[in-house]
Amino acid sequence: MNLAAGTIRFLAERTGSAGYVVNLLVRTALCLPRIPRRLRFLLDNCFNAGVRALPVTLVVAAFAGAILAMQTGIELRRFGNTNVLGTITALSMCREMGPFITAVILAATVGSSIAAEIGTMKVSEEIDALEVMSIDPVDYLVLPRVLALALMCPLLTVLSNLIGIYGGSIIAEQNLGVSPDLYWVGAIESLTSSGTLLPKEVYVGLLKSLIFGVAIATVSCAAGLKARGGALGVGLAVQTAVRNSVLLIIVLGFVITWFFYFLT
Repeated sequence: MNLAAGTIRFLAERTGSAGYVVNLLVRTALCLPRIPRRLRFLLDNCFNAGVRALPVTLVVAAFAGAILAMQTGIELRRFGNTNVLGTITALSMCREMGPFITAVILAATVGSSIAAEIGTMKVSEEIDALEVMSIDPVDYLVLPRVLALALMCPLLTVLSNLIGIYGGSIIAEQNLGVSPDLYWVGAIESLTSSGTLLPKEVYVGLLKSLIFGVAIATVSCAAGLKARGGALGVGLAVQTAVRNSVLLIIVLGFVITWFFYFLT
């Protein structure tokens, strides 16, 4: 009986938290016409989400591309078919690895920062003070952060894709004996042979990164706004923001891939 009651309470709490995040996202969308008034805050958050996260993103992307090329090339070499290594690396980076790596890094760095900042404001009653002054916290705090991550995540993903493919080319040449010309011809042809302005792998990856950015910012803001209990509450808010963001990245990545490659 106690187990059933605990399960019901757990599901009710999780459902309530999900509903709060969805409600916050809807309220943020309704505030979009007011973004010209928050342009300065938007630019500040773009700098924090983009420029400051750029070095670690590029380093991780370079090694991710190198690892991808190495592990794939080892198996391809067994069958004497390393000529397609550039194609596989480019498609894998643009379709899945680039958006995923970028989103996880942003969740760990920017998402945690957002949750800590807003959580500190919440427990110190600064957000209550904003409401007393008739300033909507969603308009003032949430909107610039959500829009900044929605803009910067795709841009960082593009750079991650390029650096990851380049990292793979180094491994292909130095360790697998694949000539740079052969590698880059395969990579470029795989991303330009569709005949459309953007190949499916590229626009699906960019769509993923856009959705990931919105999800990370919304979940992190929601965690901060629900913080309670002083410093401990802020720490728990950061933990919740990073955990839920990473879970959403994995689940949404699967759903988007399944939709575009199995239903369309």
